[in-house]
Amino acid sequence: MSIITVQLGQCGNQIGFEVFDTLFSDSHCPQGLCSKRENEAYQASCKERFFSEEENGVPIARAVLVDMEPKVINQTLSKAAQSGRWKYGQHSCFCQKQGSGNNWAYGYSVHGPRHEESIMDLIQKEVEKCDSLSGFFIIMSMAGGTGSGLGAFITQNLQDQYSNFLKMNHIIWPYGTGEVIVQNYNSILTLSHLYRSSDALLVHENDAVHKICAKLLNIKQISFSDINQVLAHQLGSVFQPTYSEEGSSRYRRNPLGDLMENLVPHPEFKMLGVRNIPQMSEHSLAYSTFTWAGLLKHLRQMLISNAKMEEGIDWQVRPPLPGLPTRGKMSLNKELHFNTSIANTVVLRGKDVHSADLGGFKDPALYTSWLEPGEALSVWRTQRAFSKYEKSAALVSNSQFLVQPLDMIVGKAWNMFASKAYIHQYTKFGIEEEDFLDSFTLLEQVVASYRNL
Repeated sequence: MSIITVQLGQCGNQIGFEVFDTLFSDSHCPQGLCSKRENEAYQASCKERFFSEEENGVPIARAVLVDMEPKVINQTLSKAAQSGRWKYGQHSCFCQKQGSGNNWAYGYSVHGPRHEESIMDLIQKEVEKCDSLSGFFIIMSMAGGTGSGLGAFITQNLQDQYSNFLKMNHIIWPYGTGEVIVQNYNSILTLSHLYRSSDALLVHENDAVHKICAKLLNIKQISFSDINQVLAHQLGSVFQPTYSEEGSSRYRRNPLGDLMENLVPHPEFKMLGVRNIPQMSEHSLAYSTFTWAGLLKHLRQMLISNAKMEEGIDWQVRPPLPGLPTRGKMSLNKELHFNTSIANTVVLRGKDVHSADLGGFKDPALYTSWLEPGEALSVWRTQRAFSKYEKSAALVSNSQFLVQPLDMIVGKAWNMFASKAYIHQYTKFGIEEEDFLDSFTLLEQVVASYRNL
């Protein structure tokens, strides 16, 4: 089944390019550590999911590119075309000459309605090219105007017009130190609107990815391209093909649907995070060997201590003892910074993958009490290695990982709102104070729900 990617704004388009490039490079990598036949099946599965074929044999990304300024889209199109390996469709882009000025309201209330028909037509054309559609993967930032405001508007339209298909929004959480003065307003408006119209929000925090670039990849001058490659690697490690079930040699047909089914059992909880291991520079990789036991021990501790990478994990954090009443468990979790999960999907790729023991992830203490651990954990595997790693593991989790950052953004936005700072920039485009209050109410409820797990 195919996934249509909608790339929105500068951030969405730059990440989208890296994602498709990573998917293509990996599926055509000669070092897959598997048989030729298996490799061909893997390639075919990846292609059906993310690319369509054109007459001259160059795969075309199943994507729609949207931005209100032409510069980034033109760069993205030419980078893909220059690669000579894959490209974007000739008629898959929409851009204008005027951006959204980092104003969510302008993206949502002006650009959205004005260009709705043109953008939805492009999406419709992509849908018609699919034999079987799984859903939409929408890449956008939260801090600016086009990605966030127009992104929220388009997601709402997708929900209205394609309610039977899944929508997952990949959201880039802004740097804590700030890129845009009104980023907290833009963020709460984006999140609250997406919470109503999207099926799941897959969140990457810029600060965390920046640290991975600095500490694990040893990059001295970190560019957005470096950050986007890390994001693309993590997304690829989740969305590339895996076997449909234990012992099967057939690839899973609907990864988006399977992820949602596994990870979003309740509409109140739809925030997902990704971690993967190992992640290192080419130079370090040459001197490294990995065991499944070692990788999974680290990955489990990353989950429960809410670490985004394997360096600097807090090994003191332990699951609460069984038999503690919920209230006691909550206060203990707070004290220990223990990260309770609703559900987890572990994706294992590479050599001897069937020998990996996932017992540590089946511990009921990791999960909320209202889901059986058997239902809360799903494991995807394939012997086909990903990228340059002989063994690698990715974890997509629905857990308390965002409670603190979300609480902080809501708090900062509320402080500005209380003094009416910059509100006029939003009200002049039809976003009233009432809309802000609705957003605060919804997100405070989300924070409370996750906190009470």
